[in-house]
Amino acid sequence: MFNFEDYTKNFEKIMSQSPLKIDDAMKSMMDYNSKVGKIALDTAKKSTELSQIWAKESLAALDPFVKGSEKPEDFMKIASDFVSTQTQSAPKHIAEFAEVAKKAQLETIDVMMKAGKDAQEELNNVAKKATSSKE
Repeated sequence: MFNFEDYTKNFEKIMSQSPLKIDDAMKSMMDYNSKVGKIALDTAKKSTELSQIWAKESLAALDPFVKGSEKPEDFMKIASDFVSTQTQSAPKHIAEFAEVAKKAQLETIDVMMKAGKDAQEELNNVAKKATSSKE
């Protein structure tokens, strides 16, 4: 009959005989997840910050509309100025977002490359130990 304690003991026995160190693998995975999570969170914070700045600038540019004007030509000038301001500021803001994305991408690639290198190194060490113990 199935006994949970026997299952646990057998599982521990199997894990202790494995050439791979599960604790080390879990620690590496948690470190990797922590680094990637930090990159994602920092990117989200910076993106939100840039969005707020852009929104505040856009809302400030709408102030002349609220003041109003009695002449239609003044209203057209206000609208034209607003569109011009937005057209000029959009490339700057888009470039800032692109820089944030580029930075996040480069940091993520660095983390992934290091994780791959570490995994390859660990597997090589395990293979060396396994072949040397058989000889």
